[in-house]
Amino acid sequence: MRSDLDVPRPPNEPLIFRHRAGAWDLTRRARVVGVLNLTPDSFYDGGRYLTSDAAFARAEAMASEGADAIDVGGQSTRPGAPALSAEEEWGRLSPLLPALIRSVPLPFSIDTYHAEVARRALDQGVAMVNDVSGLGVDPSLAEVTARAGAGLILMHSRGAPSGLHVPREYEDVAMEVRDFLERRARLAEERGVPRRMIAIDPGIGFSKRAEQSVAALAGISRLQELGRPIYVGVSRKSFLGALTGEPVEGRLGPGLAVTVAAYLQGARIFRTHDVRETAQALRVVEQVEEARMKSEISAGAT
Repeated sequence: MRSDLDVPRPPNEPLIFRHRAGAWDLTRRARVVGVLNLTPDSFYDGGRYLTSDAAFARAEAMASEGADAIDVGGQSTRPGAPALSAEEEWGRLSPLLPALIRSVPLPFSIDTYHAEVARRALDQGVAMVNDVSGLGVDPSLAEVTARAGAGLILMHSRGAPSGLHVPREYEDVAMEVRDFLERRARLAEERGVPRRMIAIDPGIGFSKRAEQSVAALAGISRLQELGRPIYVGVSRKSFLGALTGEPVEGRLGPGLAVTVAAYLQGARIFRTHDVRETAQALRVVEQVEEARMKSEISAGAT
């Protein structure tokens, strides 16, 4: 079956990511997706937002800090976290997610690899589905997403759900990540998700040791060959601790450095716990890049 991935995106065509709540023109501005974990055991914010007051306050704060969307999760993917059934995961989400969607004027995404959880969240108005397994756990999640007309983020990982953090060997991390995401994007298209509604994520920190995560980051530019928006989440992750020796509380600076490095290679959607700082960093690097391009155009015209 022919896929839109077989047709390269023309170099001057705007890079657009469409979801149920609209379309993001990523040629003009990178987008920031704030993390809201309704979990007791996530590695950084687990247990902080289990009450209605805390969850609403954090969602509203992220909106004011510059978030373009909020990614809500009910399943921790930290090393050692138990895999939940769809019913268990929805049991964490259902008390708060519907009210959050009604009350906070931002698009929401659901971080899940269970098609049934995605279906229920989409029924409540979620605009995007963020699958850390890249359709590896439940490929029917693509069909559920397509029927709802929602956006789909496909992340590179291996061994989901229980083996996400088992060390893996790669001959060429960047190329293997690219090939994986190409296959999974094709699968999503074959199951009805339009190309314009698919974003791809190299899965930094998943199924990769610290040095492999660095190699995947260094290869982000290769993902541009697939013609889809590149979505990256690095904030506070353990690979930053391995590189710097910093505990989770001290990883803001390293995470922002990686965010800028990923932006300069073509990443345009960033999932983060630190919305204000990430948005500030991106707005500054965008202005610098705009000035650089104007300077190059001016120099070429003389």
